Amino acid sequence: MEGHHHHEHHHGDESALADLLDLDAEVLGPFLDELTAWVGEQADRTPRTVADLGAGTGTGTLALARRFPAADIVAVDRSPLMLDRLRAAARGQGLGERVRLLQTDLDAALPPLGAPDLVWAAASLHHVEDPARLLREVHAALPPGGLLAVVEMDGMPRLLSDEAGAALEARCREALAGSGPDPYPDWGPVLAAAGFEVAARRDFPVEVRPAPPGAVRYARAVLSGYRSRLAGHLAAADLAALDRLLSADSPESLRHRELVVRGTRTAWAARRPAPGGARVLPAGPIRWDA
Repeated sequence: MEGHHHHEHHHGDESALADLLDLDAEVLGPFLDELTAWVGEQADRTPRTVADLGAGTGTGTLALARRFPAADIVAVDRSPLMLDRLRAAARGQGLGERVRLLQTDLDAALPPLGAPDLVWAAASLHHVEDPARLLREVHAALPPGGLLAVVEMDGMPRLLSDEAGAALEARCREALAGSGPDPYPDWGPVLAAAGFEVAARRDFPVEVRPAPPGAVRYARAVLSGYRSRLAGHLAAADLAALDRLLSADSPESLRHRELVVRGTRTAWAARRPAPGGARVLPAGPIRWDA
């Protein structure tokens, strides 16, 4: 979600996407603290420089800045609009001095990041045209023992708590999955092929209930996205149900529904191995946290 593919968006879409990312922060912010804590546990040193690839409006950037108060953060995104939002948010949190913005297209090449100890790519890697190439470049930019954290989400969060609503959302998600490529591959083998040692993989179930105040706007953004993208793929009754949810004056409107925010984020922690295997791996198989 933090990243997006640039061939599909013009400016109006981009500002709508920025709004959605800011809402994402509002709705899922507390979860990010859990995720950055986990990443900190995987790192074998306190990072001095952290790079956020595909930073969007900076939810992850600012969570990393809070988690690692001694680190400088480099936020990379191709969108000036996103970076403007990020700059304002960083200043608002008193983090402006520690966050450096880099406007660049990751499809072109990885920019000089200033020797990061930790690279973070949340919901951005699957938007890159050649992820394998980018991962090799990240591997080269990290010092031996340096860490890369890749985070993905299993599609849009689920928001309706009643049975009929949940079933409607499930059909929307299924139709979306059928109408395009998978949202992301299993990055484990891709990371290994780029020279990384995958240290851990973990699923983070996200459940926010009661839903925070921003959830109605968030649900409206998600469901109107389904409505516009699935017009030709859903049964008429489902499209009508979405219209009622999105309408301001229907008794079935989102405003009158009990909402909950549920989803899963998957994170991979991968290391650039130290030369000569200086880093000792535990005996036995790697434990994959479920």
